[in-house]
Amino acid sequence: MSDENPTLPYPASRGEHPTLVLPGDGIAQQPPARRRRWPWVLLIIVVVLAVLAVAAEFLARAILPGAVRSIVIEQLDLPADQQLEVDAGGLLLPQLLGGRLDALHLSTDSLTWQGVTGAVDVTATGVALDGSTLDAASGTIRIDETQFTQLLEGSEIPGDDVSFDAPDATISGEVQVLGMNLPVSVTVTPGVSDGDLQLTPRSITIGGLAVDADQVQSTLGSFGGELTRTQTICIADQLPAGLTLTGLEIDGTAAVIDVDVDGGIVSDEALQQPGSCAQE
Repeated sequence: MSDENPTLPYPASRGEHPTLVLPGDGIAQQPPARRRRWPWVLLIIVVVLAVLAVAAEFLARAILPGAVRSIVIEQLDLPADQQLEVDAGGLLLPQLLGGRLDALHLSTDSLTWQGVTGAVDVTATGVALDGSTLDAASGTIRIDETQFTQLLEGSEIPGDDVSFDAPDATISGEVQVLGMNLPVSVTVTPGVSDGDLQLTPRSITIGGLAVDADQVQSTLGSFGGELTRTQTICIADQLPAGLTLTGLEIDGTAAVIDVDVDGGIVSDEALQQPGSCAQE
């Protein structure tokens, strides 16, 4: 190689190597902040408790009707297979924890008591779970024409047959006059007075002919007078002593009897037994 173009020597090594400084290098790195988990844990606990509360409410509603039905059947001495619908109003679980039910609804399409069969619908309030007390109760008893006829056995009106034509009922039968049986029909408006069944006559037919009150009395004498006056019939002996009649009206093909229930009927056996029509 020609000396005209000499080669420059490499710089002498100093034994040091400069270090490149990267942006941000030398600044202490902070550890990532930990996410708070307690709100999620609390939310899960609330959801679980809500699910348990709902499950407990369903369980209570599944158990309560059977328990109440058994108590009612036992206390009123009803048949073991008696159909009875039971429903409690409001949220049930808080009421069970408090030991009282705000409202309890009982209903059946057919209940026989003292030979009379009807549909019963009763609502009780303030019912103690131990069956010892209730604040109040009221309801209705619906009976058909045949059952209504049985309630009239204490009436002076001959009642072999009853037909309803709201708001009245027509009671038909026979009376004997001069050795002859005459068909008699008395149309009355039923009601309730002081807990007794009341029948107010509206019209009378004898032998198919409409007659007024004076004609009835002249034809049938003292018996005719009984037919024309308002009659009061006690039926307390056909109902539990704890039930009091408060109203009665004809509704379609049924007589609807309104009743109030003594709260002590749930624990007092005397109120569960038939009442009395004994005159004081």
